[in-house]
Amino acid sequence: MVSTSTTTPRSGISYFSQGWKLVTLPGIRRFVILPLLINILLMGGAFWWLFTQLESWVPSIMSHVPDWLQWLSYLLWPIVVLSVLLVFGYFFSTIANWIAAPFNGLLAEQLEARLTGATPPDTGVLGIMKDVPRIMKREWQKFAWYLPRAIVLLILYFIPGIGQTVAPVLWFLFSAWMLAIQYCDYPFDNHKVPFKEMRTALRTQKVTNMQFGALTSLFTMIPVLNLFIMPVAVCGATAMWVDCYRAKHALWK
Repeated sequence: MVSTSTTTPRSGISYFSQGWKLVTLPGIRRFVILPLLINILLMGGAFWWLFTQLESWVPSIMSHVPDWLQWLSYLLWPIVVLSVLLVFGYFFSTIANWIAAPFNGLLAEQLEARLTGATPPDTGVLGIMKDVPRIMKREWQKFAWYLPRAIVLLILYFIPGIGQTVAPVLWFLFSAWMLAIQYCDYPFDNHKVPFKEMRTALRTQKVTNMQFGALTSLFTMIPVLNLFIMPVAVCGATAMWVDCYRAKHALWK
């Protein structure tokens, strides 16, 4: 076993950067392939479609800017574009994570074993198939927690002035937190930690998780790089789990 993690918690930026290195580890790369292929197919196709729509969507959104804010239109234009990318980027990412959830869990499990030297449960393909209903139930829990909050924020986009100024900032902060929850949940769920308990644990390292989620959110908007972000984020979140949470919450040693 070659550990690439320390026992001292670091910044979310550091864990995100480490994720790019961890996906290339010998013995880990084969667990990266399926999440990577799913992400390339879904995110690649989705963002190609999105960019073909931006030319008509952005002027339509800008038409709702009130007259007293028209003098700021040159600043609001890029904010509107980023807002569209943020909202749809998170939406596309959620769909990809739903489909890839069993494989992301397996990647997190194998990487954790590599980083710690611990022996994971010998599940195999059959074990993964048996776990699918539980994993999908967990994804539904995340979705049920996310949806009402997302709806409230999306409503803000339809309020003139607020929708083009305050709403994008709030959505970015929200998506950063949700992406931290999304990716950190894979190692937590591997150890059967309840969803509510997982959220409580993440709040103890809120700044670290917000940094990690913010970088993940930003890279989700960048063409080409966003194709690789899913396995990278899973690996970075697993390294964070090992350093910050495993000692208290691990089911297997």
